[in-house]
Amino acid sequence: MISGAALTAGPGPAGSLIRRPARVFGGYALDLDGTMYLGDELLPGAAQAIAAIRAAGAGVVFLTNNPLRTAASYARRLSGLGVPAGESEVVTPLGVLTAYLSREHPGAAVLTVAEPLVDATLAEAGIPVTADPAAAGVVVVSFDRTFSYAKLLAAYRAVRLHGAVIVATNPDPFCPTPDGGLPDCAAMLAAIEACTGARAEAVLGKPGEQMAAELLRRLATPAADTAVVGDRLLTDIGLSRSLGMASVLVLSGATSAGELAGAAVRPDYVIEGIGQLLPAGAPDGPENRSTA
Repeated sequence: MISGAALTAGPGPAGSLIRRPARVFGGYALDLDGTMYLGDELLPGAAQAIAAIRAAGAGVVFLTNNPLRTAASYARRLSGLGVPAGESEVVTPLGVLTAYLSREHPGAAVLTVAEPLVDATLAEAGIPVTADPAAAGVVVVSFDRTFSYAKLLAAYRAVRLHGAVIVATNPDPFCPTPDGGLPDCAAMLAAIEACTGARAEAVLGKPGEQMAAELLRRLATPAADTAVVGDRLLTDIGLSRSLGMASVLVLSGATSAGELAGAAVRPDYVIEGIGQLLPAGAPDGPENRSTA
C-alpha cells in the first residue's frame, strides 16, 4: 500500500506518486478505455505490455462496465488495435449478470429496463424475459438510452405490486463521451428505487464482488497473485479491494496526479501508463516469475 508521504506530487507530471510494480503477477485484470486505449487509439506500450505478460506465463482478462457491447465485440476491437484477444478474455457486466441470475434466481422471469442486447443475452443464456410485471421475479436495470415512463411504470408495478427484486448491471452514474457524457445505469436505477422504495439486491460490474469473483475464475489465479489495472479509483481500484487483489492505477485516463494526491482511496502501485506495468527487465518466461 502506498503511504501518504508517497502521494505528495513532485515537480514532474506525476511527481513522486509513481511506484512501479516490482514483480510480475500471475494474473492481470485490465480496464479498457483510459488504460488500454483512448478512443480509437491504443495507448503507448499497451501491445508490448500484454505480449510480455503472456510471455511470462501470466494470465490476462480485460474488464469493462459497459453493458451496451458484447465481449466478442470488445475482443475484436482489441485485436484490431494490435492486442490479440478472445471473447473469453473479456469480462462485461452482461456475462456477470447471466451467471448471477442463473445462480441466485434460477427459472425466474426477468423484466428488463435495458436496451435490446440485454434481452438477447438473457434469452441466449436460457433466462426467460417477460414484459408482464405480474410475471417478473426480477427487474434488471441497465444503461438504457431508450429509458421511458412506460419502462419505469412496468418496473414499478413488478417491484411495488408483485414483489420482484432489482438487479443492476453496473453502478456508473454517467458514461463519459466526447460531448460531455450520458446518464448511465445508476440514473435509471435511482428512478426505480425512488418510486418503489426498494433497493437493488445486487449492483454488478466494477467494483462489485460478483465481477471480482468472475475475473478470478477466468484467470484461475489466487487473489494475492492477481493485479487489477485501471484508471479509476472508485471502480478499478475499488474492485481490487473487494477480494484482496493488488491494484495498479494508471494516470493515462480518468484520474490525474492531482486528483490522486487528494484522494482517500490509495492504490498499491501508480504508473503513468500501461507501458510501465511490468518491472524493468521483466522475465520473459514463467520459470522466472516471482510469486512473492
